[in-house]
Formats: sequence, C-alpha cells, structure tokens
Amino acid sequence: MARLFVAWLAFVASTAAAQDLVITNARILDAGTDVARGSIVIEDGRIVSVAAGAVAAAGKPTLDAGGRTVVPGYIDAHRHIIGGDTDRWFREQSVQRMQEFLDAGFTTLMSGGGPMPGIMELKRRIDSGELKGPRVITSGRADPANFKTEEEARAQVRSLAAAGVEIIKAAVTPAEKAMLAVVVDEARKHGLDVMVHAVTAPAMIAAIEAGAAKLVHTPHDSFLTNEQAKRVADAGIENLSTVGFAVPVFNVFNQDNVPTFRDGTPWPSGILGTGSNAAGEKPVNARTLWDNGVVYGFGTDTNYLPLDGFYQELKALNLMFSPRDIVKLMGPNTAAFIEMTDDLGSIAPGKIADLAIVDGDPLKLIFNLLNVAVVVQGGKIVVDHR
Repeated sequence: MARLFVAWLAFVASTAAAQDLVITNARILDAGTDVARGSIVIEDGRIVSVAAGAVAAAGKPTLDAGGRTVVPGYIDAHRHIIGGDTDRWFREQSVQRMQEFLDAGFTTLMSGGGPMPGIMELKRRIDSGELKGPRVITSGRADPANFKTEEEARAQVRSLAAAGVEIIKAAVTPAEKAMLAVVVDEARKHGLDVMVHAVTAPAMIAAIEAGAAKLVHTPHDSFLTNEQAKRVADAGIENLSTVGFAVPVFNVFNQDNVPTFRDGTPWPSGILGTGSNAAGEKPVNARTLWDNGVVYGFGTDTNYLPLDGFYQELKALNLMFSPRDIVKLMGPNTAAFIEMTDDLGSIAPGKIADLAIVDGDPLKLIFNLLNVAVVVQGGKIVVDHR
C-alpha cells in the first residue's frame, strides 16, 4: 500500500518537534512484553529504550506512571468519524469529537469510507496541527452495487486516487464479485488496496476470489467452516473484528435499558439475515478465523461516542478471546491491517511513541482498557487525567 506508507512518512515528518519523555514506574504491557515495573525512554517522538526498573532521565521531562499499566495507543481500523452535515460537524463538533477519541486512548483511526472530501479535510487539519486528535487514515467508497459498467467503477477509483485517499473501501455481495475485481484491478494501478465490507461467509469468499487485500467485517448469517477461515489465512488477508455489530447495544440510543441494534433500530429485528443469531455467529466466527491463523485486528464500525463504541466491541470480544488475545488483536494485528507494524502496535525501540496509560490490570479485567489516565501520541502527552 504505497500511498499509505507515503502518507505516514508525511505525518512522521510533521511530528519532528515531538517532545522527549521518560515514563517511569510503569507496568509495561503489549503482545510480547509484560514488565511489572519499568521505564520507557522517548526521543523525538520514538521509543529508544524499554527497560525494567528506573533509568536516568538525563534532563528529559519525566512522567511518573504511578504503577499504572502502559499499553500501545489504540487503533480503530474501521471507524465512521464524521456524522451528519460535514460543514456543520467541523464547526460544531470536530474539536470535541476528536478530543473524545484521544481521551478514550485512540491515537489512530482508519476511516470506514467517510464522506469525501470531508475526511481529507479532517486529515489535513490534524496533520497540520490545526486540530488536535488521532491521526486519520483516509478511505473512499467504491461499492460495486453503484456501478452499471466497468468504466464507471474505474472512474470512481481514479477519482478517489486523485483526491488522495489512502485506501478504497467496497461493500460486496457474492453477485457483485466481478465488479469488485474491476475495482481491485483499478485500485492497484494507483498503488491502493481495497478493504471489503463482506458481512456474510459467501461475500467473504467472493472478496477473496476478487483479489481484495483486506476484510473489514467478521461475517455472520452462518457459521464459518475451518476451510473457509483457512482460505482467508492462506490468501494473507487481514480481517477486522466488528463483532459488536449484532450484539445488543444499551444506553447509547436511549437510557431505558432497552436493547437496540447498532443504528438505534429495534434489536434484533434491525439485523438483516439471521437476526439475533448474528450476535452469536460473529464472535464464534471471530474465534474460527483466529484459530486458523488469520491476522485478526480491531475495528468497531460505529459512529457513536468513542467510549461507547470501544465498550461495545470489548464486550463482544471478551466472550471468545482472552485478555492477552485482545491485547495482541488491538496491537500488532491492527497495526498490520494498516500496514504500520514497523511503527505502531507494540512498545519497543524504534516504534512511534503512541501509548495509553490505564488504571487497573487489563489482563485481570479487559475493561480496564477503558480507564485511560494518560495518552502519549508521537512522544507528546495529549491527555493527562491523573
């Protein structure tokens, strides 16, 4: 994904003034590290050392974590960010909404096909420092159902490429496989990958056969077979979670303890396909993908408040995955989905210093990831609620 890599280099260049920082008295936790009491040294926005015990600060600013747990900054790789009228959202909501993401520990968001050109403007404002918020990876929609001819599909991809999006998103049904293959072919001509919204097992297989690079949904409407999951793994396609899609939502669209579907419609009648069964099919399919070697990452596919979306996804993941699994899923696996494993997803020398510091032990209770006290992004303290 050449376009995405170049965009990240631009972001890294824009953070060259990131502060140096030493984090001490920290429990350091990622998919491969668990240090009970340690220190992290950051220079120019990148981690230079991770060690047990204390280190000499050498004149650098110091943050005492107070024994709290430091984890990699959160990445939501399928997020609907801008809601409603784009101009009004920028005027009235953008500052608060972006701060809420940071407060919840999210340092990176991949747009789930958000409004164009609004998502490009959001990225510009954040990268320039005009707006404080998580860095944004942009996407644009090229859904096969919208095209009557191959040329229409190719023209849409060319338009998105010219606008500078970093990845194409496409929703697909099995009947649209041939048109999706056209979208994938044209995208590759412009150095772009295609991530596919395939919500059923047949649609997932169609996406694989059309050459899609990434899958942004865990399928429902049936239980996956091991053979189907292995096809995803063998194709080298990363898959995002979004398992909270069909699980009842509480206290988002109302405060009456009444379950709703993800868009506020009644649960389970708002769910297409298998209805309430989807709430079980998605988590089971998630585990089937994981156990068959699929690189399975984190995405919420929501547009409601960050903590609400985060909690809903954790609630569903917690059914089938251990806390250690979820730390891996949210860290290196999601970094792999956005093709940033060299920079994000773990706490190690050379990585961008994106960190969330939380109260409580996530390995004892995964919901402690919601208890964010401090957020460091690119070596800068952007949230401090200690």
